[in-house]
Amino acid sequence: MFAVALLVDVHAHLTDPRLIARLGTVLASAAAAGVWRVVTCGVGPEDSERALEIVDGRVRASLGVAPYDLRGYEQVIRLIERKAGEVDAVGEVGLDLYRGSKETLGEQTRVFREFIRLAKELDKPVVVHSRNAGKLAIEVLLHEGAERVVMHAYDGDVSAARRAAERGFKFSIPPRIAESEQKRSLVRRLPLEALLLETDSPWLGPSKGSLNEPKNAWISVEWIARVKSVPPQRVVEATYRNALETFGWTD
Repeated sequence: MFAVALLVDVHAHLTDPRLIARLGTVLASAAAAGVWRVVTCGVGPEDSERALEIVDGRVRASLGVAPYDLRGYEQVIRLIERKAGEVDAVGEVGLDLYRGSKETLGEQTRVFREFIRLAKELDKPVVVHSRNAGKLAIEVLLHEGAERVVMHAYDGDVSAARRAAERGFKFSIPPRIAESEQKRSLVRRLPLEALLLETDSPWLGPSKGSLNEPKNAWISVEWIARVKSVPPQRVVEATYRNALETFGWTD
């Protein structure tokens, strides 16, 4: 836990029924754990509307669509355009070859490109879902000239991640790092300047199946510090600066 609230959970789903019903308690616990800000992600048109309803100084919104369920993506694009002043990022959007399929990859890629271009047009970061498709997603992002990029819970090729980090892409690390050698390997091989914190609440908690909350961002801090052999406070300060830079925030 940290006395100064500098942790930023750049990717959570506060509108999930397991969290929204007790949102006040969830946010109070996060603040007690040192979490300064949470970016809640709306997925699809209805959930994106719900995300905007809870935006305030502590909670910010990113709006997108699941690559494996693109229904209503045009509505999400229109909502982002209409509410651009209330939206801090575009996404999550991207590619998925775990729940999606190679047969749908062409359509996924087309929609992904639309959202990347929207993010560039509005000067907002794009938050990327790339399950089982990390290298492909990075290739699309680089081809489109994306610069402010958050690779959410990246599970792909670490060499591709290193190349993306050299271009300024950021990789957000969830509490699942506690049980994931892949996440630890990613952290080991990327510089602190490329890392952010996320929880993906209510998913990707420190143990499989556990209900996750933004307060668990400190678990990511502790594991990053352990893997990189640096003090936790250095991780806190670096990820805070990285979040400000990525989202264009001021203190």
